[in-house]
Amino acid sequence: MPRVALLANEGSGTGCDPDDLERLLVRHGATVDVFPIVGLREAVATGPDRLAVAGGDGSIAPAAAAAGEVGAALAVIPSGTANDFARGAGLPSDPDEACRIAAAGTRERVRELARMDGRPFVNVASAGLAARAASLAAPHKQRLGVVAYVLGAARAALTEPAVPCRLSADGREVFDGAAWQVIVSSSGHFGAGSSVAEADPSDGWLDATVIEAGTRARLVLHGWGLRSGRIADQTGVRHFRAEELDLDVPADTGYNVDGEILSRGGARFTVEHEAYRLIVG
Repeated sequence: MPRVALLANEGSGTGCDPDDLERLLVRHGATVDVFPIVGLREAVATGPDRLAVAGGDGSIAPAAAAAGEVGAALAVIPSGTANDFARGAGLPSDPDEACRIAAAGTRERVRELARMDGRPFVNVASAGLAARAASLAAPHKQRLGVVAYVLGAARAALTEPAVPCRLSADGREVFDGAAWQVIVSSSGHFGAGSSVAEADPSDGWLDATVIEAGTRARLVLHGWGLRSGRIADQTGVRHFRAEELDLDVPADTGYNVDGEILSRGGARFTVEHEAYRLIVG
């Protein structure tokens, strides 16, 4: 009977109920200790076989890092608004099925863990339009769900300026100019349905996608490219792969890191290969 430490974020998009999730996990054969999402240190201190996280995408990377450090497998019970990580990993949205996999699943995938100045992320870290779009969407997520992301992206595309930036990949400068958006990908899934198809969270490489500044009219085409996953194939878009990326942007540039909004200047991105085990079925 596996020992599961459950981290539950009751304030996430779907407002998960830790008691309900605990009952489902027990029904599927686990012994369970429940912790609030801020109790990560206490959760791993119990020595679980599996660390389950129920929350939005921003909750997953810290849990993945901790699970990898202590040798526990990571399970994800999607409970956010967008749930981009779960979608990309092929995990079920149904709580009962997600709890069955968390408690009794036997298939695992070994995954990389990306970091921005040491901060872990599992999906993408984006500078430029994505950060503003997420900020505009945030007040409406509870009411509109994923539609809030679409509306936020549209408003950002109409109003936000391009970002001057310089990008180096493994020590070699690969881009110097203005960009609408710079996307550093691990899984490559973000924005409630957008993706970068080239990104593979098991290959140990970071994928950088630069959407060069151009006319705002072209942003409609780029938006389609993001929704279809083929953004890197488009004219005016550059794609690079590296183990280390250095991005130089103005101070107080907005970043969207797994759905969490940060404001800072330049950043260094690194990747840890085979950093944690994800239970997938």
